[in-house]
Amino acid sequence: MTAFYLTHPQVEMEPARPVPLWRLSGKGRARVEALLDRPWLRSVKRILSSDETKAVEAAAIVGAHLGVAVEIDREMGENDRSSTGFLEPPAFEAAAGRFFAEPHRSWNGWERAVDAADRIERAVRRALAGPAGSAPALLVGHGGVGTLLKCRIAGLAIARACDQPPGGGNIFAFDLAAGKVLSDWTAMEEFAGEMQ
Repeated sequence: MTAFYLTHPQVEMEPARPVPLWRLSGKGRARVEALLDRPWLRSVKRILSSDETKAVEAAAIVGAHLGVAVEIDREMGENDRSSTGFLEPPAFEAAAGRFFAEPHRSWNGWERAVDAADRIERAVRRALAGPAGSAPALLVGHGGVGTLLKCRIAGLAIARACDQPPGGGNIFAFDLAAGKVLSDWTAMEEFAGEMQ
């Protein structure tokens, strides 16, 4: 069964607001709307999202277009970084580098990469199990845990080399039952649903 993992695109960075409550920017919304006419998207029968605002907003745009209700699962959320709160982009990139490079260690109180990988894999396996799991699904979430999921499905060690390109709004396809990543990260506007 094929599933697709979409990372939320650009957001309004609001340092005074908790990161999980950040919203899509105008550019981010426009990118999601540009996805709606892609032929592969018509195959999607289920949409699952983390409970973070930016992911829910992206999932809701797609769900409204397809007439598919969005299922929310907080266990699909991004790695917990609440111990540090907002970090300016250069500091965040350095911290993310450490997160991936030392998956069994917590950087300044962040959820460990290995724990976030266990959580996202468990949530996705649970969501795609049973009869409902046979329908093509779109999972909408975050780059960090999306990368961890991709590593787990592919049987690879956690590494930033598996991370999505900058900017978010990328997709990869996978077959969980077969344990195969079917396509690499591709910008959402360019993704054609091809399997590799």
